[in-house]
Amino acid sequence: MMRELRFGRKGAERGKAGALVVFLHGYGADGADLLGLADVLEPHLPGAAFLAPDAPEPCRGGGFGRQWFPIPWIDGSSEAAAAEGLAAAAEDLNGFLDARLVEEGLTADRLVLLGFSQGAMMSLHVAPRRDKEVAGIVAISGRLLRPDALAVEARVKPPVLLIHGDQDPVVPFSDMAKAGDALVAAGFPTYGHVMKGTGHGIAPDGLGVALQFIKERLAV
Repeated sequence: MMRELRFGRKGAERGKAGALVVFLHGYGADGADLLGLADVLEPHLPGAAFLAPDAPEPCRGGGFGRQWFPIPWIDGSSEAAAAEGLAAAAEDLNGFLDARLVEEGLTADRLVLLGFSQGAMMSLHVAPRRDKEVAGIVAISGRLLRPDALAVEARVKPPVLLIHGDQDPVVPFSDMAKAGDALVAAGFPTYGHVMKGTGHGIAPDGLGVALQFIKERLAV
């Protein structure tokens, strides 16, 4: 059964937005963790609304944060539980995106997903399997889950920007190239930016490249 995702919002008022940028947070965080990015992006994206949903589950690894799905090597869950969690969270996220687009009176080509870490994994998993192509995906410090299934399961091929720090101790930097190779092989327009000297985070240069990509996709 689909779960409702609570979310924060900044930018244009409900029903008045010309575009949506949806932030998807990482494991152990919540929507508020990324919503502050709206303060940086909003002056350059006039008329956009910024939404940051909380992931559907409390974090099994402890703490007060949320998770999109369990991570076996952190929380001791099984691979089966992780797969089930991913499938359920994908359904939740699709329902959230559909509802927000209807509320705003917008089509999918006015929507950009910006995900960090586990949120980047969700973005790269969900968007290619939707019926309608979103304007773009920005995946920061994440990885492409089930890369072998992408070419078969992709229904649409939105442009993707991969951003990763080359000193990331959490999600290996090598995952960026693996994702890029699979996306290119499957026919996705794919771009990349390396944040030199950056660990598991979002450096100013990465955010600047993300903003340029989003502006081009939304033509603002």
